[in-house]
Amino acid sequence: MYLMIHTNDHTTRTTRPSPLILGKYRIAALPRALPGGLFAAQVSIASGHGSASTDRVIRFDSAFSTHDAAADYALAQGIDWVHDHDTARPSSLPN
Repeated sequence: MYLMIHTNDHTTRTTRPSPLILGKYRIAALPRALPGGLFAAQVSIASGHGSASTDRVIRFDSAFSTHDAAADYALAQGIDWVHDHDTARPSSLPN
């Protein structure tokens, strides 16, 4: 199941959208401005708490014409990453 939060505000976003929580993961899009008015997509995927926390930041090569497009792409990639990595691992115990 995917959860997408959209607003009706048609202006350019200047603040970060709230992180999305999927199971034990917190996914946050972190678009950044590039020279020439384009935007790069990057996503933070965090899990754990305190000294046992992990935060992966994935940067993508594509450039987007809007902040929102970069954020949407990053969020979708983060959701895909969680779905690919949050599956039950088979037991390594012998039969």
